[in-house]
Amino acid sequence: QVQLVESGGGMEQPGGSLRLSCVASTNMFSIYNMGWYRQAPGKQRELVAAITSGGTTHYADSVKGRFTISRDNAVNTVYLQMNNLNPEDTAVYYCNLGVRLPSLRYGDYWGLGTQVTVSS
Repeated sequence: QVQLVESGGGMEQPGGSLRLSCVASTNMFSIYNMGWYRQAPGKQRELVAAITSGGTTHYADSVKGRFTISRDNAVNTVYLQMNNLNPEDTAVYYCNLGVRLPSLRYGDYWGLGTQVTVSS
């Protein structure tokens, strides 16, 4: 049974930074493409960033240059460093295991999400 647990969300001011973490329980973590998705109230879930098993990264246009996705296979963790936050980044952020290529559609496993609120 694979479980994903996100952490690091919270409230931050515009221009501030947060780092999200997602820890996966599976021993097969290193073979999976991983991703972060977000969903704001009244909006569809959208891809924020993805990182392949080989380390190639993909970003939504709205976060390019501000967010960085990375992974540490030794500790089964994927990170999302979020800099220069703006109110449009406010959403629940979800970790996903098994992101599909080349579509970047989500895979079979989701975390429960962590709330990010950007407000002055």
